[in-house]
Amino acid sequence: MTATSLPLSPPGFLQLAGHPLRWNLLQMLARSDRAVQELTAVIGEPQNLVSYHLGKLREARLVSARRSSADRRDTYYTLNLAWFGSLLSGAGAALHPGLRLVSPPHAKGRVRPVKVLFLCSGNSARSQMAEAMIRSLSGGAVEAYSAGSQPKPLHANAVRAMREAYGLDIAAQKSKAFGAVDGKRFDWVISLCDRVREVCPDFPGHPEAVHWSMPNPATGEADDVTYPLFQQAAGELKTRIEFLLAALSKGETHG
Repeated sequence: MTATSLPLSPPGFLQLAGHPLRWNLLQMLARSDRAVQELTAVIGEPQNLVSYHLGKLREARLVSARRSSADRRDTYYTLNLAWFGSLLSGAGAALHPGLRLVSPPHAKGRVRPVKVLFLCSGNSARSQMAEAMIRSLSGGAVEAYSAGSQPKPLHANAVRAMREAYGLDIAAQKSKAFGAVDGKRFDWVISLCDRVREVCPDFPGHPEAVHWSMPNPATGEADDVTYPLFQQAAGELKTRIEFLLAALSKGETHG
């Protein structure tokens, strides 16, 4: 991406992100998706002020927002890491070609062995796809698990999306309840839907607790109607997992 293709000039982008309150918000959202009241509580500023700065970040597409599936009155904010990275690359290149970021978002170093648990309500789509994808992208270094608060059979579109887009066969994977992982130790526990976040059990060892607020692609409509939603969910999971693996390769934590 060249500097001339950016919607903001590089100095404008840097000035926008560099505001102390907005930078604090970005740092929080780099660790986990957050509900607006969580951001307000940690920042320690009035909600109208926090909402104003979140609006500025949304205008620049640095963050996105979606209504919580658990409480429609609430909103979850997400840092658009890939877009942020492209802006940083363009800003660097505007100063000097040697400053362009050329490293892909996935891990370049060796990922340290970790145990990661993905949770969603049905364990029929998002968490199943995430489990298979992180295992594949890490070359097996990540020991991956998944479970659901109200397990449902593995969705045919999850199997299809993973096979057609990524060459991964998850047809033999089975849905599991929380009880299947109760008491186990994990390094990371990642919730993928807002409802399951509210009922997530405590796990021993104080794992990194991260939330990725993702809509459920299984809307109850016909498979041919919802398949594009499964493709979108798989694509978002791939992006998020690549950034997670990049952090794991450096031994960083994001809880």
